[in-house]
Amino acid sequence: MTTLLAFIVAIAVLVVFHELGHYFVARLCDVKVIRFSVGFGKVLYSKRFANGETDWVISAIPLGGYVKMLDENEGEVPPNELRRAFNRKPVLQRMAIVVAGPLANLALAVALYFALYSYGVPGIKPVLGEVAENTPAATAGLHQQETIISINGQPVPSWQEVRWLLLDLVLQQKAANLETSNALGEKSFHQLQMNGLTAGDLDGDFMHKLGLHPYLPPVYPIIGKLSDGGAAQRAGMQVNDRVLRANGQELALWEDWVNIVRSHPGKVLDIEIERAGALMKLSVTPDVLDEAGKKIGRVGAEAFIDKAANKAAFEKMMTEVSYPPVAAMREALRKTWETAVVSLKMMGKMVVGEVSLKNLSGPITIADYAGQSAQNGLGAYISFLALISISLGILNLLPVPLLDGGHLLYYAVEFLKGSPVPDGLWEAGQKVGIALLVTMMAFALYNDISRLILG
Repeated sequence: MTTLLAFIVAIAVLVVFHELGHYFVARLCDVKVIRFSVGFGKVLYSKRFANGETDWVISAIPLGGYVKMLDENEGEVPPNELRRAFNRKPVLQRMAIVVAGPLANLALAVALYFALYSYGVPGIKPVLGEVAENTPAATAGLHQQETIISINGQPVPSWQEVRWLLLDLVLQQKAANLETSNALGEKSFHQLQMNGLTAGDLDGDFMHKLGLHPYLPPVYPIIGKLSDGGAAQRAGMQVNDRVLRANGQELALWEDWVNIVRSHPGKVLDIEIERAGALMKLSVTPDVLDEAGKKIGRVGAEAFIDKAANKAAFEKMMTEVSYPPVAAMREALRKTWETAVVSLKMMGKMVVGEVSLKNLSGPITIADYAGQSAQNGLGAYISFLALISISLGILNLLPVPLLDGGHLLYYAVEFLKGSPVPDGLWEAGQKVGIALLVTMMAFALYNDISRLILG
């Protein structure tokens, strides 16, 4: 129910703001708005206010919305209202009405980020965990428990900011110049190379490929939870078992256990465990999982976290990023701009095949993320709304027929050539737009279902 409600609220908020952008600019240009609908299909609820001319509607399919304006292309218009028809307005006004929807989504993102940065955004301090050998991070000379201060001159107060800036640099195949400090406060500089990463690395955890992990208090190889029917449960492992050795290799931390499981997909592991003070031997065969084209092992077990013992250590790793009002607005504008640019780069990489279409998400994944963020608190949910609002705004600005960007392109051509685009070209464009959107939705739904089945 949390996931469903969070998804419905998210869609409602984003659609309402998008369509309000169209609505208010249409009214400003004296275009009559006949219907304002949240959702498509059968009308479930309709309301017209006193002395109003617009029907405010909630429809059955909650995956979008629309604003229906008076338009001769949509039907007959009474002579006394021709001046208020959308198609009779100057082309610049029509362009303004069309672009207002996506801009409203971007403005909403700025407002949400401003609220977050004013109130305070919780995050993890950018302190490095263990740096794996033979990774770009190791080559750059980074060490465990170093704190990343800035990347290419941009301050990074949290691990989330580190990840976001590095993603942008990975897409550009540019090096990252990191300023760090150690436990003694001594500063140093490192250059992290990105050109070794491939498109496939972006399908999984590219930070793992770089050798970068946040520092966390030690987690020991004690079983805290087992997946029903998983390899660990089938082998006879139980909650509170402590894994001592696997194939003769001693395991000091949970990460050691994870690494040996991942590196043995479908291969038998002879393990020694401690259960209630007694030593036991078992054999477990990790299930095979595909991750970015690579076979890895998984046994379906989670670590036991001693929250009482680790509470102080975990709290020490947390931080809260906040700014005074002017700085908060500046950060909100920067975050919105950078997110929009990275989104466009990802889309461009997908088009040319440099980034897999596996990164495309549909309504099922979005609903899942909505539920997860809502469970993580109001701040996480607001951040999710801002991110999706930017994605919606950018997506609608793409020059694809049926989208706002497609209409904007046609009106831009009309403005330049001085006459409307021929009806035949409009119709052909509509067909192409439908084909593109249906194909994109099919890929997105396929990815959603794959994530549900394969985890």
